[in-house]
Amino acid sequence: MLKLSITEMLMKIEREERFHAVATDYSFSIKIDKYVPFVCAAVHDGHHFQKQLWDNCMHTQYDRWYEEDPCTGEMISGLPITLIAHDSRFEYDLNRDPLEAIYETAWGKELWKKPLSRKQKDQAILKHNNFYRVVLSLIVKLEEMFGSTVFYDIHSYNWKRWDRKVPVFNLGTKNIDQDRFVHDIQQWKEILDKIELPIEQEINCGINDVFQGNGYFLKYVTSNSLNTLVLATEISKVYCDEETGVIYPDIVHSIKDQFKYYIQAHAHRFYERHERIV
Repeated sequence: MLKLSITEMLMKIEREERFHAVATDYSFSIKIDKYVPFVCAAVHDGHHFQKQLWDNCMHTQYDRWYEEDPCTGEMISGLPITLIAHDSRFEYDLNRDPLEAIYETAWGKELWKKPLSRKQKDQAILKHNNFYRVVLSLIVKLEEMFGSTVFYDIHSYNWKRWDRKVPVFNLGTKNIDQDRFVHDIQQWKEILDKIELPIEQEINCGINDVFQGNGYFLKYVTSNSLNTLVLATEISKVYCDEETGVIYPDIVHSIKDQFKYYIQAHAHRFYERHERIV
């Protein structure tokens, strides 16, 4: 893996080079093993939290972990193009508009003992903006090369906090063209319905059941592309113990192995259906 500046990443994408790199500030990494018409992203995978913020933060490390999406980066790591965040959403949230990316309160609790300085906020928003500079470059390059692309926006959620039965998988489709992409949405749902995991829960996929797909990543990619679909995909945290933080590697690896196969299969069908002459 290389360590590259944002400018160097953008140059490599423009030249259609293959590379695997982390940003010089370690905020996120990008991997392009091959230029293909699909991208996998894990924007809430990160747990990095600057030491200078520790004493000022009223949320514990466990509180932060609980609201992050641990292991989602690992789940997509077998795919050819990945974007994986390394900073915690508690410093800045990549799935929120930059004007709202820094929390004052988080999940009903004050986040900071004293307000962040202007410098701290500016540094966080710079990292947010740099991430999306790379996202935009990928959108432009892949649509230039292939005409149509699909982004798999992978998240997880805490199923035990719900007081009703919730699905293992959820697709948020509120902010995409559901008429145009109806077959692609349905095919992805059917794939997730049949994924096999070593868990006791019945595996099924809901659409707009627990989340509707209101995240900034989806909205940004959709509004800055011509022929790109974003599938906001949530998996409940059946792959860990929400209450203790213990990860179940067997389940994580099972998801990773099946995502590697099924995402590529779904993306191939998507491209056949939406291919444009470029």
